[in-house]
Amino acid sequence: MGRQEKVVTSLAGSVVEAVGASLAPVDAELARRYPGDPGTRRPVHTVYVPGDDFAGDTIRSWGDRALDALDEHAPDAASFARVLGLPGELAGPVHERVRAKLASEPVEDLRIDFEDGYGPRSGAEEDEDAARAARLVHEAYENGTAAPYTGIRMKCLEAAVRDRGIRTLDIFLSGLMAAGGLPAGLVLTLPKVTYAEQVTAMVRLAEEFEKAHGLEPGRIGFEIQIETSQSILAADGTATVARMIDAAGGRATGLHYGTFDYSACVGVSAAYQSSDHPAADYAKAVMQVAAAGTGVRVCDGSTNVLPVGTTAQVHDAWRLHYGLTRRALARAYYQGWDMHPGHLPTRYAAVYAFYREGLEPAAARLAAYAARAGGAVLDEPATARALSGYLLRGLDCGALDTGEVTRLTGLTRADLESFAVPGR
Repeated sequence: MGRQEKVVTSLAGSVVEAVGASLAPVDAELARRYPGDPGTRRPVHTVYVPGDDFAGDTIRSWGDRALDALDEHAPDAASFARVLGLPGELAGPVHERVRAKLASEPVEDLRIDFEDGYGPRSGAEEDEDAARAARLVHEAYENGTAAPYTGIRMKCLEAAVRDRGIRTLDIFLSGLMAAGGLPAGLVLTLPKVTYAEQVTAMVRLAEEFEKAHGLEPGRIGFEIQIETSQSILAADGTATVARMIDAAGGRATGLHYGTFDYSACVGVSAAYQSSDHPAADYAKAVMQVAAAGTGVRVCDGSTNVLPVGTTAQVHDAWRLHYGLTRRALARAYYQGWDMHPGHLPTRYAAVYAFYREGLEPAAARLAAYAARAGGAVLDEPATARALSGYLLRGLDCGALDTGEVTRLTGLTRADLESFAVPGR
C-alpha cells in the first residue's frame, strides 16, 4: 500500500449544516420545478382527425391506406430506399419494420380534433360528435384497438369560443366517466394559448372535474399548443411559455408547436410556412429550453404537403416529410404531427432509420460507460441518460428489438431505465 494521506479540514460541521439549511428551499424548488422526464413511453407522432370524421375503424383505416400507398408507390425495400436515399444496409430492415408497424400499430397518438380541423358546426352537432367520440374511445380501449395515447383537441379559451370549448371537454370527459372511467392513455390538447392565465383556467377546469367525480387530484393533464408569438415572448420581454409550464402546476405534459398558425402570426408568407423556417426554429428553441428538466415534452409541428397524386408527386412529398422528420429528430424533437395516412410510411421510415443507424455507436458508448471500460469517448452520467433514453425510445416505437439492444450493451431494459431516469 502507498502512504496514507493525512486528511485535514477547516470548516466546522455547523457551517456545512447552515449552508444546507439555507439551500433547503432551493432544493425543494428544484425538485418541484424540474422533476425530470417522467420515463413513460413517448409517441413518435400525433395524428389529427376531425371530430366529425372520427370512427371506430379510423386507426385501422389509416394503417391500411398507408400500406396501400407503399404498395402503389414503393412496393419493395429497394424502391422505398431510393425515394428516401436510405443506405443499402438500412433499406431492408427499415422497410420491413415500417410495414410491420403499419399492420400492427399504425397510430401511436390520436387526437380527435374539435378545433381548426373540425370547422364550424352547430352546437347540437358538436355535442353529438363529442359524445360519440367518448363512446368510440371507450370501446377502442375496451377491445384493444385504441392507440396507446388518445384524446381530443378542444377549442381554445379565448372569449369567442370559450364556452363551446369547455362544453365539448365536459361532454367528452363525462362520457368517458359514464362508460367506465378515464383511460390511462388519455391526452387533452389546449390550443392557441397566449397568456398563462388561460393555462390556470384549464387547471381549474381539470380540478373541478376531478372533484365532481372523486378522481385523484392531478389525474387530468394536458398539452399546451404554441401557436402565437405571445406564447413565446410576452409584452415585457419574458418567455411566456415558461410561465405557462409553471401555471399548469405539474399538469402540463407537452408543448406542441403549431406550424401554420405561428408562422402566420409572425408574418411568414404562406409559401414559406414550414417547420424548418428560422421563425419556427426560434420558437421551438425557446420551448425546448423552457421545458428542459420539467418533464414537459416538446412536439414539432406538421407539413401541409400531402403525399397524394401521381407517383412523382407522392415521392416528392415523401422526401420532404422524411427530411423534415429527420431534421426534427436531430434537434431532439422526437414527436411531430401527421395529417394524412400517406405521412405514416415516411414518419416511421425516418424514425426507424434514426434509431437503427445510431444503434451500434450508442450501445457501444453505453456499454463502455456501464463497465467503466473507457474507450474513445469519455462519457458522463448525463450522456448515459441520453444514450439510454435514445435506446428506450427506439425500443418503444419498434425501431429496435430488446434482444439486439441487450446483446450490444449487456444491459436489460430495467438497466436502461435506471440510467435514463435515475431513482425511478
